[in-house]
Amino acid sequence: MPSPVAVEGLSKRFRRYSTDRAWTLQETVLRGFGRRQSEDYFWALKEVNFEVVAGKMLGLIGRNGAGKSTLLRLIGGVGEPSEGRILTNGRIGALIDLGAGFHPDLTGRENIFINGVISGLLRQEVALRFDDIVDFAELEEFIDSPFRTYSTGMRMRLAFSLAVNTDPDILLIDEVLAVGDLAFQRKCLERINVFKEKGCTILLVSHDTNLVAKLCDEALWVNEGRVAAHGPAEIVVKQYSNAMQNETQRRTPINQINSNLDNGAALQVNKNRFGSLEMEIHNVKLFNDRCKPTEYLDSGDPLIVEMEYSAPQAIDSPIFGVTLTREDGTVCCDTNTPAPALGSPVVFGRGKVRLRFERLDLENGSYFVDVGAYQKDWAYAYDYHWQVYPLKIGKGNQKKGILKPPQHWEFEQEKD
Repeated sequence: MPSPVAVEGLSKRFRRYSTDRAWTLQETVLRGFGRRQSEDYFWALKEVNFEVVAGKMLGLIGRNGAGKSTLLRLIGGVGEPSEGRILTNGRIGALIDLGAGFHPDLTGRENIFINGVISGLLRQEVALRFDDIVDFAELEEFIDSPFRTYSTGMRMRLAFSLAVNTDPDILLIDEVLAVGDLAFQRKCLERINVFKEKGCTILLVSHDTNLVAKLCDEALWVNEGRVAAHGPAEIVVKQYSNAMQNETQRRTPINQINSNLDNGAALQVNKNRFGSLEMEIHNVKLFNDRCKPTEYLDSGDPLIVEMEYSAPQAIDSPIFGVTLTREDGTVCCDTNTPAPALGSPVVFGRGKVRLRFERLDLENGSYFVDVGAYQKDWAYAYDYHWQVYPLKIGKGNQKKGILKPPQHWEFEQEKD
């Protein structure tokens, strides 16, 4: 089944004009039409690739002018890519520009019907949903007033209410949640969670990194039009925040590649590897109960996860973690070392860490073993490997669910 949103090799180019360009027809005639030509171009987006699966929420983060809103507009069908392509599957609901598509001289009621039809609903469907739209927006008293008389918060409430009541398969949100009052923001977030549970794919542009880490499954860090990092929201947000605070001291350039692995896929910094790399993880291996490297276990078998680490400088009380996830990103198990790790408050030089699962009672299927080393108060990751080390579980019962705990059935029949 195709992903609801897939972006492949996307680039967008805009013209850049001279600051002394002619701004009126008279100036153009006097200076000559040749001066109207743009001097050069700039790339707002360059070679962007990612996809979002159904029911997941992707947060887009980055500086002002990084290209986040341009990316969201292109996905929403506003403009055409200069290179690459965007594939979407399903009805799109968008809150990209506050009040975009709403006519200022029409009433709220008239704007609801016009924009509802533009969004793909029949007029009869809009009529059936009209009361729900107005009720969610809390605009009963003002719905027949001209849209131009609405405050910024009222416009946002109406736009959001209309977007979520069109039953979108893909919902695009660009910063508009910051406009409403706290009570309405809370109501919007609750509605977003309901949409996620129903399988709606959501893309959110926000400068509120705490909101992205809390609400989103994954995050995409856009830096100067390129993807700087794409991965678990909490990890990417921490990395972005750390980079903003320590810009001049960053140890790892974007797109650095380290592929000397004995097991799993090639590591690529800011793609499947995140962190400051003050401490590095090497040679991650999965062992069965016979201490042989493996990528396949039967349900209920033991698993040993081994990782080597190197710390060129002393690291105070690092935390080591292992997370088992299903292919769709569902977390099945998440565990970490108690602090201080390894029974020592300071880690220095090279060493190994092992975690033994006495039995792994997972249903048959494909999983990943993610490993990481973190700062002692979880402020950021030293080194985190995401979806690099695959693990197949066999001999399950092919039932619904993830966990397959040890079990047996007992029957007792009463005697007559």
